[in-house]
Amino acid sequence: MEWLTDPQTWLSLVTLSALEIVLGIDNLIFLAILTNRLPDSDKPRAERMGLGFALASRLALLGAVFWVAGMSDPVFTIFGFPTSWRAIILAGGGLFLLAKATHEIHGALEGEDEDNPGAEPPKIGRMWPVVAEMVVLDVAFSLDSVVTAVGMANQFWVMVAAVVVAMTLMLASAEPLSAFLARHPTVKMLALAFLLMIGMALLAESLGIRIPKGYLYFAMGFAVAVEALNLLVRRARKPVRLRHPLP
Repeated sequence: MEWLTDPQTWLSLVTLSALEIVLGIDNLIFLAILTNRLPDSDKPRAERMGLGFALASRLALLGAVFWVAGMSDPVFTIFGFPTSWRAIILAGGGLFLLAKATHEIHGALEGEDEDNPGAEPPKIGRMWPVVAEMVVLDVAFSLDSVVTAVGMANQFWVMVAAVVVAMTLMLASAEPLSAFLARHPTVKMLALAFLLMIGMALLAESLGIRIPKGYLYFAMGFAVAVEALNLLVRRARKPVRLRHPLP
C-alpha cells in the first residue's frame, strides 16, 4: 500500500490522464461529427456506446501490452518495405479518416437543398452503422494511447485508471461538443479539416514517416484560436434585440 503515499505515483496518474484526454481529442471530434447525423433521440446512446467501445479497446490493448509491443515487428514485405500489423492498422485508420472526412465535407457543401440553400440536411442516419464506424477507428486511435500509457506509468492500475478518467471526462463533454458543432457549421468544417490532417498523419506514420504530435497540436490549437476570434467577432456584430421595443 506504499503507492497511496507515493507522490510520484499520483503525479504520473494526473499527467497520464491529461495526456489520454489530449490523445482522445481526435476520437471525440470524430464521434461528435458522426452523431450529428443521427436523430436527437439516438445521439446520447450512440455517444455512450462509441466511447464505451473506445474504453474497451484501450483496456484490451493494455491487457495485451506485450502483443501490442510486438505489433511493430515486420510480418511481411511489400515492394521491399517491411510491413507490421501496426503499420497496417494505422494505414487503414488513416485511409478511413481521409475517406470519411472527404465524404462529410462533400455532403456539407454539395448536399444543400436547392430550394432552401443553407438548410440543415435531414438527420436520417441509423445508429448501428454509425457505431460500427466508431469501432473501426477505435483500435487505430487506441494505439497511441496505449503506447503512451506503457511508456509513462510503471503500475498497471495507473494505466487503467488514467484511461477510465479520460474516457469519463470525454463522455461528459461529448454531448456539449456535438451540440456546439451542430450550431456552428464553420467549426464543424474545421473539425473535418482536423480529421483530414490526423488521417494523413496516421497514413504517414504507417509508412515510417513520424510527424511530431506537437506540430499537429500546435496547428489545431492555432486554428481553434483563429476560429474562436471569428465567433467572437460575429457575435459582437449581431444587432442587440431590445426586450421592450421603442414605440
